[in-house]
Amino acid sequence: MTSGGSAMQEVYGAQDMKQRRGIYTYEAPWTIYGMNWSVRGDSKFRLAVGSFIEDIRNKIEIVQLDDDSGKFYANPKLAFDHPYPATKIMFIPDKESEKPDLMATTGDNLRIWQIHEDKVELKSVLNNRQNSDYCSPLTSFDWNESDLRRLGTSSIDTTCTIWDIETGLVDTQLIAHDKEVHDIAWGGVGVFASVSADGSVRVFDLRDKQHSTIIYESPLPDTPLLRLGWNKQDPRYMATILMDSSKVVILDIRFPTVPVSELQRHQACVNAIAWAPHSACHICSAGDDSQALIWDMSAKPVDGGLDPILAYTAGGEVNQLQWSASHSDWVAIAFANKLQVLRV
Repeated sequence: MTSGGSAMQEVYGAQDMKQRRGIYTYEAPWTIYGMNWSVRGDSKFRLAVGSFIEDIRNKIEIVQLDDDSGKFYANPKLAFDHPYPATKIMFIPDKESEKPDLMATTGDNLRIWQIHEDKVELKSVLNNRQNSDYCSPLTSFDWNESDLRRLGTSSIDTTCTIWDIETGLVDTQLIAHDKEVHDIAWGGVGVFASVSADGSVRVFDLRDKQHSTIIYESPLPDTPLLRLGWNKQDPRYMATILMDSSKVVILDIRFPTVPVSELQRHQACVNAIAWAPHSACHICSAGDDSQALIWDMSAKPVDGGLDPILAYTAGGEVNQLQWSASHSDWVAIAFANKLQVLRV
């Protein structure tokens, strides 16, 4: 964690944040819903933001920071329509920039887009119901960093679908849960996990598609789990959040069912979590209390649990959070129509 010019304050340090260096803000023309960083080394501080408009026609913009002015700008040639709000946006996790510049979105279908200098081209529309024009709405997806052809989606129809995006064909489709699946995350080449409205975290190994392992079940009956984060540096650890809950649940897959820690310093429900891409012990959470908190899981808990090491108060309820894989001392949050990029 860097401290010089940090947008976040040490929780028990100076309370005055007038020197707000290390914060860049973009105001979109609509409420932001989906948001994510590009990981390409040749595209510094480039993000995609998607709208939440109560209409079929929604928007996605690609914004980039201008180093000279210190302001984000949206290239109008790279803005495009999207059917319904995108439930997730993700650039291909190709840090070496060896593959075409691709982006995926989920909503009514899985869509793969290719970004050119002067336009965004729709490459494919993938429907997880092969014999129907209608696709059950997709809640989320994750791109496999170890196999860039492979992408997994989660759906309200209780399934998870693994796609080969180069052929556009389904590699595997599993009935993953008893109720709608809210999120999915890869933990390796052939291992992924998902969370559901049935209150469980389940791990799947594509070498044994008939079985799954329940890692955690919500202690409150009928309480959905909404988001799942798998630690990229230490795949023994996961994090999940419960609907309308102010805590973050940390799991160790070696010891199922019992959380290894519960982070309980938010004052309202948590909406988003993101593990640090460069550190096995740091995680960020954000929620309706307008707070983005960074936690050090290696720190010694005090009475009453672990305290965050850094905190930032946003200008509204934070509904989206992403930690940059290519600029590891920067996180991005979204609230209302604002995207903020914060140095941590």
